[in-house]
Amino acid sequence: MTMQDNLEWIRNNKTNKSTAFTAEEKKQLGIEGLFPFKTSSQDLQVKRVLQNLDKKPSSIEKYLYLSALQSRNERLFYRVINEDIETLLPIIYTPTVGEACKSFSHVYTEAKGFYITKDLQGRIGEVLDNWPSKNIKVIVVTDGERILGLGDLGANGMGIPIGKLVLYSACGGIDPSACLPIMIDVGTNNEELLNDPLYLGVPQPRISGTAYFELLDELMEAVTKKYPEVLVQFEDFLTPNAFALLHRYQFKYRCFNDDIQGTAAVALAGIICSTRITEIPLTENRFLFLGGGSAATGIADLLVNNLVLNGLSIDQALERISICDIQGLMTTERTDLQPHNLPYAKPSPAKTFLETVQALKPTVLIGATGAGGAFTQEIIEAMSAINLRPVIFALSNPTSKAECTAEQAYTWSKGKAVFVSGSPFNNVVYEGKTFDPGQGNNAYIFPGLGLGMVAGNIKHVNDELLITAAKCLANLVENHDLDLGALYPPIQEIRSVSLTIAKAVMLNAVQQGLSSIDPSSIDQRIQDELYDPRY
Repeated sequence: MTMQDNLEWIRNNKTNKSTAFTAEEKKQLGIEGLFPFKTSSQDLQVKRVLQNLDKKPSSIEKYLYLSALQSRNERLFYRVINEDIETLLPIIYTPTVGEACKSFSHVYTEAKGFYITKDLQGRIGEVLDNWPSKNIKVIVVTDGERILGLGDLGANGMGIPIGKLVLYSACGGIDPSACLPIMIDVGTNNEELLNDPLYLGVPQPRISGTAYFELLDELMEAVTKKYPEVLVQFEDFLTPNAFALLHRYQFKYRCFNDDIQGTAAVALAGIICSTRITEIPLTENRFLFLGGGSAATGIADLLVNNLVLNGLSIDQALERISICDIQGLMTTERTDLQPHNLPYAKPSPAKTFLETVQALKPTVLIGATGAGGAFTQEIIEAMSAINLRPVIFALSNPTSKAECTAEQAYTWSKGKAVFVSGSPFNNVVYEGKTFDPGQGNNAYIFPGLGLGMVAGNIKHVNDELLITAAKCLANLVENHDLDLGALYPPIQEIRSVSLTIAKAVMLNAVQQGLSSIDPSSIDQRIQDELYDPRY
């Protein structure tokens, strides 16, 4: 064994154990003398990492510290995440990942993820051979044009696929070596990035139209040919492209759009749970959305299908859902609506948001705007005047983009609000009562959905699977969670939540004929997929 072979055990983040190598292992591998004398258990290493993490003065520094740990010792990284997922989820993903994306080119240190650019067209399949892992089961892909609520970040958006796949492994148990983050770098229209000499992406305006879709077509064909069982998750695409790509590929490949479908499922779960607090049957609620993008329309579409399953006609379901955007209420008189918005247009004069709230008297208010503070005190007070328990979903993230904070929702509603946010907020005490604001985090859905898709070899994602996942999640919320105002299970239970969702999704897929596996094998198939980060 050469010195180079010896060092590979240390340099490879999948085999490196650092101070956990035993004396015998050091001797056998030819790495004696390269570590201190004492052998640490992995538990002790976790404790050391968490202590060092506490000393970091900011969330972004904690993010970078954990990212470096992932690059040097992958198994220890995931043990650390699993040790305290509630504390670390906001660090490894939203809201901190937004800050990481904004500074991606400035703090870049090493290769992570795969980049597809226009100059690779015609040989994407060939270039994919450069990725070291060959058994890819989950891909998360973005083009960086609509990163969270931050807009066009171009190639800096690579932080999103990297972060999502960390959650696939930490929350859903997918082996990290089976995960591939991809950035479709087709340029950026962000002038600040184009003028930044440190920007690492293609320094040109975005390509669009036929050229754009041809590149995506080649990518999808290449990855499914190379990895026949792969699940592709689309993330943070501009709304028109997000819907176009979903309609283009949904039933051709095993894929889904997390912003449209994942957000819809986690929101639907929260809506279902809210009825246990408000005691208003789901079919008797009135829903008002602020924001007409992919997230809002995805929630509305899935909600319609679920209302129909609960006995309403499509027209009756659509009648109960209204959407406002920056121009006001979406009406049939407007000529600026996107195709995905048209079913929700109402035959009434356009109104401001406040006028719409007062006129339509919604029981559930859902924000997906990317506009921080859009739910003003006036709006929350209007909802509280209409409802005994107004349901307020402020889903935009990162935290700075939330339509209102948890404290604002509870204070302005005088403790009446049933509140959900897209980013985490601390508990709020109002007039002696403690509220635990639920976070409608997509991580409650996509890791379990993805695990089920992979373990069950499910053909494609349809609304029935998403509704199954949403109902499963809602059923996991205990009464004591609801007493605190939380519409989701505790985040520290997310691993078991994901496994339960995966099982429910697989069983439903078999019933639909989307999977040919033996139902009695479901538990074992899930177990066979689970990644164990322990040494």
